[in-house]
Amino acid sequence: MSVYLPTLFFAIGQGAVIPAISLRAVDDLGTTAAFAALAVGLRGIGTMVFDVPAGVLIGRIGERYALLAASLVLVGVAAVVAFSSSLLVYAAAILVMGCALSIWLLARLSYISEKVSVERRGRALSLMGGTQRAGNVIGPLLGGIIGGAMGQEYVFWFFGALAMAGSAVMLVSLRPGAEASRSEGDSLYGRIATVVVDHRQIFVTAGLASICLQVMRAGRQAIIPLWGNHIGLGSAEIGLVFTLSSVFDVLLFYPVGIVMDRYGRKWTGVPSMVVLAVSMLLIPLTDTAWTMIAVGVLSGLGNGLGSGINMTLGADFAPPGNRGEFLGVWRLVGDIGTATGPLIVSGFTGLATLGIASVATGGIGIAGALVFALLVPEPLYYRATKRDPVRPSGP
Repeated sequence: MSVYLPTLFFAIGQGAVIPAISLRAVDDLGTTAAFAALAVGLRGIGTMVFDVPAGVLIGRIGERYALLAASLVLVGVAAVVAFSSSLLVYAAAILVMGCALSIWLLARLSYISEKVSVERRGRALSLMGGTQRAGNVIGPLLGGIIGGAMGQEYVFWFFGALAMAGSAVMLVSLRPGAEASRSEGDSLYGRIATVVVDHRQIFVTAGLASICLQVMRAGRQAIIPLWGNHIGLGSAEIGLVFTLSSVFDVLLFYPVGIVMDRYGRKWTGVPSMVVLAVSMLLIPLTDTAWTMIAVGVLSGLGNGLGSGINMTLGADFAPPGNRGEFLGVWRLVGDIGTATGPLIVSGFTGLATLGIASVATGGIGIAGALVFALLVPEPLYYRATKRDPVRPSGP
């Protein structure tokens, strides 16, 4: 109740508000589609640029007060967005929303990383990933109903209410003094530098693998609809591809957690990257709705095999004394992959073709799988051996 119910609330709210960001900008503020797309992107930018500061904040004041601060900011953002008629103020509020979401996501991950034993961590975080996916399916539906019946500004109030409800559950559960950990040392820049230097091998190897995975995840969301349009599929058929892909994605989250806890993180992380990469390599070979659906389902299976993997890796590698700072840097690494995925697709498409872009994305995934399998110590046993991790094992 202290973690999964708030996660569901926030996921529903985020799923509802993402379409509303662009719709309110176009319908209510009278801006262009280009600015609306920029507004949606500002939310992701805010999350990325605040990853490290959010980790520092959590390390300084603890998860409980960080959650309270993030919730108050999100309610304030909802009010600003609902009443604002200025495009500049609107854009700034969306950027701040992303910053506050970064705090909330990191506080949740920091707490569960410490409180859940390593033997159950894979299941706990894969279930969190599954809850996030379920909320993202429900949210757009509820947001569409609220926006259509009452106006887009009420979708933001809905998001603010869910943010407060989710945080209230966690604040009641996390009683004063129940924070997972607080950072050691006083120097802000010193703590960040220490985390990066002490764990540089992890960031270079596991971090690179994480970037490759996120590039594929973001890239497939751009490539599948574009390729579907290229081979003459309609919007309904492309939507069916995404729907079936999402179904198989959601179904796997708990079995994946069991495998991670029983055999190790590599036994799901490496297959996830390989299957996703193969689906990207196969996309240029599709030319009908059925073959596109088959590849879409394969990509959903690949993504489902990686349910919660990035969160689990961050929790496994995070040092107890500087957990917040490490997780902030770790999330930044993953967000770099998410941000660059569409840019890589765009670049290869502009220089060559969309098919080449899909093959290049798959190649990046294969490279990431090799790095994860061969160069990264098995994360399940890493913290138990502290600075002398076991040799790479698993697939």
